[in-house]
Amino acid sequence: MYRQNILRQRLQAGRKVFGCWIELLDPAVTEMLSMVGYDFLLVDTEHGPGDAMTVAHQLRAASASDTTVIVRVPCNDPVVMKKTLDVGAEAVMIPMVETGEEAKAAVAACRYPPRGVRGVAHTDIRGSDYGLKGMDYLRTASDNIFVICQVESATAVGNVEAIAATEGVDMVLIGPFDLSASLGRPAEFDDPEHKRLMARTEKVVKDAGKFLGTTPYGGHTPGELFARGYDLIVGKPDVSMLRDAALQQVREHRPAG
Repeated sequence: MYRQNILRQRLQAGRKVFGCWIELLDPAVTEMLSMVGYDFLLVDTEHGPGDAMTVAHQLRAASASDTTVIVRVPCNDPVVMKKTLDVGAEAVMIPMVETGEEAKAAVAACRYPPRGVRGVAHTDIRGSDYGLKGMDYLRTASDNIFVICQVESATAVGNVEAIAATEGVDMVLIGPFDLSASLGRPAEFDDPEHKRLMARTEKVVKDAGKFLGTTPYGGHTPGELFARGYDLIVGKPDVSMLRDAALQQVREHRPAG
């Protein structure tokens, strides 16, 4: 159902928000996780196997809750984002945004003309309640959709001022793992250059007045990251929660031999 963006409202009210990755793409899992108290669920179609149809199923599964579904699209492509928004995504996260121009292109893909390039189909799409709220959606969706750009490389950090300054970018989410890989030192979070780039990005984004997000890394807990100024933290994926709980049960209860 089309509604005012609850994630935006929470952040604008000064709340910190916490959620988890959705990788399994099973609507029953998404439905259950939407009920436990997460502020958001982040459906991953970059590394996950999902597409617009599976995203629609995840959105339906969470629709009875006030948990916002963020969709990480596979790439900064206006056609992909158009289909994702048309099925009803309330927030999108664009990976590997490297420049201010790429950030502008991401925002434009989320906005109807004359402010953007998103194709108009408000009379029929699921996002507008199949046209039942068509005109309201057409008038308000460009401002209601929450746009997150990911900064995930040394190149992107070099351009972070332009990315963060882009009108329409609501949040910059730092990808610490890919950032370390871009330095040639994957997951080496004690590396001085990684620490410097993380700190630089944090400062630039906050100075620009934009919301800041990341995932826990290198032993940093969500609580520590919130205390450092982050507004949004993505916790464990559904995959690892299920895997770790299953492994614990096996280790504790499976008879030896």
